[in-house]
Amino acid sequence: MKTITTLYSLLFLVFFGNAQSIEKFSIDSGGASASEGGIQILYTIGEVNVQELSTASVSISEGFINADFRIIIDPIVFLQGPSLVPSANGLMNDTLRESALLPTTSPYEDNATCNASVFNITGNNAIVDWIWLELRAANDNQELINARSALVQRDGDVVDFDGTSSVVMHAAPTNYFVVVKHRNHLGAMSAATVNLSDNVTTIVNFTNSSFSTFGSNAQTILNSGNTALWAGDANTDDSITFSGSDNDVNAIKDYILADPSNILNFITYVSSGYLMQDLDLNSATIFSGSPSDSNLIKDNILNHPGNITNLPTFTINATVPPKN
Repeated sequence: MKTITTLYSLLFLVFFGNAQSIEKFSIDSGGASASEGGIQILYTIGEVNVQELSTASVSISEGFINADFRIIIDPIVFLQGPSLVPSANGLMNDTLRESALLPTTSPYEDNATCNASVFNITGNNAIVDWIWLELRAANDNQELINARSALVQRDGDVVDFDGTSSVVMHAAPTNYFVVVKHRNHLGAMSAATVNLSDNVTTIVNFTNSSFSTFGSNAQTILNSGNTALWAGDANTDDSITFSGSDNDVNAIKDYILADPSNILNFITYVSSGYLMQDLDLNSATIFSGSPSDSNLIKDNILNHPGNITNLPTFTINATVPPKN
C-alpha cells in the first residue's frame, strides 16, 4: 500500500536559437518538441509572443517555455522468484530484507539511494528488492523517455525511495509504454500506451492476468492466477537458458565454485549474499541441492508455454524491445 505525497521537482528546459535577423513579413509563430537521452524539450521559434502567460505548471515568456515535467505512477508487479513458495498468500517473500542484505544503493545505472530505515518496514509493505522502471515513447516503443530505480513491496506495489509513496518520474503528462525490469528476472512492457498525469496517480497493474503485455508469454502465471516476471536471468543477457553456451545454470555453478568462502570447491556449497544468481531472492545461491536456483531455471524452460516439445535447449527471451 502506498502513501501518496506531493513532490515537485522543477525542471527548466529552454531552447536557445542563434541570433538572427528576420524581416517583419517572415515572422511566424511555431515550434516543436524533441526527445533525446531521456530529456524532452519544447521550444518556440521567432519570439513573437511578448506577453507573459502562466498556468500551474507551464509559463511562457517571449516565446520561451519553462515546464515542470512530472508524472505520478503506481506500478504493481510480482517477481516469480520470491513468489514461488510464499510465506503468506498473495505476497512475495522479503528474505533479503529480513537478512539485512538489501543495499541502500540501487543496483541499476542511476545508483539511486534510500535511507536504511526504509528496510525497517514489515508486513505487506515490506521491501522485497530494487526494481527498474522505464517510460517509452508512444510513437516508438524503443525510444526511452525516462527511467529510474524504485522499490517493490511484498504486495507488488512499486514505490519511491521512502518506501511508501507513489513513484514520480520526470516526463511530460501524456501517453507512454510502461516497462518494469528486475536484475535477474525478465522485464515486461505494457502492450498499449498508458495515459500518465501530473495530478492523478495512475495504477499500472502487471500482476493482473487481464493486463496485456507486449509479446507472447511476457510473464509467467503463478498458482494464485496472478502474473509475474520470469525468474532465471542469472547472467544478465535478457534471456533464460538451461542448456547450451553461456547458459544461466553455468553462471550459478561458476559463481559457487569461485566463491572465496568455498575453500574446498564443493558443488553443493551455498553462497550467501545479495547475488545475481539468487533467483528466488532467499539470500542463498544453490547449484546442487534443494531448493536450487538451477532447478528453477530448468522448471521454467520445460514448463514454458512456448516450449511445446519440452526441449531443455529451449530459450526464454525477453519481450521488451531493445532501446534505440
